[in-house]
Order: sequence, then C-alpha cells, then structure tokens
Amino acid sequence: MSNAQRNKRNKGEENSLGDLLDRVVKIKRCAAVVKGGRRFSFAAMVVVGDGNGKVGWGYGKANEVPPSVQKAQKQASRSMIDVPLVEGTLPHQVWGHFGAAKVLLIPAGAGTGIIAGQAVRAVCEACGVHDILTKSYGTNNPVTLVKATIDALSKLRTREQVAALRGLEVEELTTAK
Repeated sequence: MSNAQRNKRNKGEENSLGDLLDRVVKIKRCAAVVKGGRRFSFAAMVVVGDGNGKVGWGYGKANEVPPSVQKAQKQASRSMIDVPLVEGTLPHQVWGHFGAAKVLLIPAGAGTGIIAGQAVRAVCEACGVHDILTKSYGTNNPVTLVKATIDALSKLRTREQVAALRGLEVEELTTAK
C-alpha cells in the first residue's frame, strides 16, 4: 500500500465493501522493543454500514495496515445492528455509554446535516443518518466514542415498536387546519 493510500485511510475516507460503506476511524501503530530493534504492528478501527439503517464496528490487528483494516471490516460486517430511522434522522433523543465516553444523539430537522466529531460522524454516515446533532462527554478516544455511539443507536425505538411493547395501538397524528 502506498503512502497516499495509507494517508487516505487515516483520514477516514470511504470505501465500498460490496454494497456496504466502510470508514476507517483510527489506525494505531504499536511498537514492541525486541533484541534486533523495534517491531511494529498496526490496529485499525473500522465502521461499516449500508447507509440504510444497518451499522457495525470492528477492530483488527496485524503486522501491516491493509490486513488490519480487512480484519476490522470482516468483524464489523458480522456485528451489524439495525437502527430505526425516521425521515433521515433518529426517532428520539438518546444517550449512549461505553467506559468513560458518553454520547448524546439528538434528532434534527431536514437540512441540518451531521453535526458531530469524526468518530461519531463516521458511525452516523455509515448508518444512513442525514440530520443529527451530537455531543460527546468524557473521553475523546475515537474507539470508545464509536462504541458509545453504537450503544446509543441500539437503544432507539420507533413509536410503533414502543406501542407494540406496551400493547397499545398507535394513533395517527392529524394536522388541524
């Protein structure tokens, strides 16, 4: 892999994995000191989604960057969750937690865009969310923020799902003119 390709990956550019979009969130380099010098290995955090309500994350480690990214993509495609979306945004406000990271996801009106940092933005774009406001609290570690965002998205429910759980029927909203 050339330096230009590696730099493209480091910036979180999109690739297509069949019909899935993947975003490289973070590539970490680890050095182990051995008798002959240093031995480097790489770890990659990747978010994969179909752009239509499915998203997953993966973490892969290898001695080179491309195999670590491929391992992370494979793991991410296996760990995908379904996210209910309403007109390109979330059905309701939700908090996500993982370790020291806390993420607040707030639905936004059409045309707002994705107001988020790099890690949360990668998850939202892969999922297919077009309009959202976010705020992260605690750590700014991208790996932890991705996991907190996935936690928040897994807690989302539509009105119909909540009504079914409660044994109620959903009444349609009518606009009075």
